[in-house]
Amino acid sequence: MLAVQVLINALVLGCLYACIAIGFSLVWGVLNVINLIHGSMIVLGAYLAWGLYQAFGVPPWYVLVAAAPAFFVLGYGIQRLILNRVITAPVLVTLTLTFGLDLILNNAMIYLFKADYRKLTLVPPMGSISVMGVVVPVDRLIATAAALVLTGLLYLIMRRSRIGRAIVAVRLDRDAAVLMGVNISNIYAIAFGLGAALAGCAGVLMAMIFPISALTASTYLGKAFVVCVLGGLGSVSGALAGGLLLALIEGVGATFIGPAHATTLSFALLIVFLIVRPQGLVGRKGFE
Repeated sequence: MLAVQVLINALVLGCLYACIAIGFSLVWGVLNVINLIHGSMIVLGAYLAWGLYQAFGVPPWYVLVAAAPAFFVLGYGIQRLILNRVITAPVLVTLTLTFGLDLILNNAMIYLFKADYRKLTLVPPMGSISVMGVVVPVDRLIATAAALVLTGLLYLIMRRSRIGRAIVAVRLDRDAAVLMGVNISNIYAIAFGLGAALAGCAGVLMAMIFPISALTASTYLGKAFVVCVLGGLGSVSGALAGGLLLALIEGVGATFIGPAHATTLSFALLIVFLIVRPQGLVGRKGFE
C-alpha cells in the first residue's frame, strides 16, 4: 500500500511539475532563451493568489482566470520591450539579461513581502479523500486537475491554432518561417507571454499546497530546468513526462532513502540524462 501511496503522490506532484516547466520549456525551445526569471514569476503568481485570498477571500482557482491574461501581458511586454533587443545575441547575453530581470523582480518581492514564508490556508479546510488506506488531500486534487487543464489548453493551442502552428514552425526552422511570412518578433513575444502565463498560473496552484517565499524562486527554476532536460525541450508531452518522472524519483527517494536526498537523486538523474539522452524522453536530436 505504501508503494501505491508513493505512486499517487508522484502523479499529483508530477502534473504540477509539468505545469511549472512547460512555459520554461516553450521559451527555451522556441526562443533559445534560458529564462531565469521564470522561477520568480511562479512566486509572483503565488503571492497574487495569497494576497487576493487574504484581502478579499477570492479562492485561488478563480484567481487563475485573472492571472493567465495578466501574466501573458507581462511576458509579452518583457519580450517586446527588453528581450527582443538582444534576441539574436549569443545565449550568454540573454542569460545575463534574464538573470538581471530576475534579480530585480525577486528583490522587489523580498522588499514588499520580506523573506518570511506565508501559507494560503483555505477556510474551511477542504479535507482529504481516503480509499483503501491511500489518502489524497482535496486541494491537491483540484490543483492537479487545473494543471492538467492548463497543459491540455497549451497542447490544443500548439496543435489546433494558427498561432500554435506558427510557433512550431519558428521552433523547427526560423528562416523557413520567415520566408512563409511569419512575423518572428510577434511569435517570440507570444511564446514568451504564454510561458509567463503558465508560470503565473503554476504559482497560483503551488500556493494552494506549499508555503510561499521569494526564496523559493530558485527551487522552482531548478525543477523546471530538470523537467525540461528529462522530458525534452518545447514539447507539451515532454514536460508532462519529465514532470512525472521527476516527481516519481523524488517520491521514491524521500520514502526509501530520506527527504534530504530527494533533490540529490533528481539532479543525479539530470546528469545521467545529459550524458546518455540529452534530447530527453520524447525529444528529438537537434533540439537539446
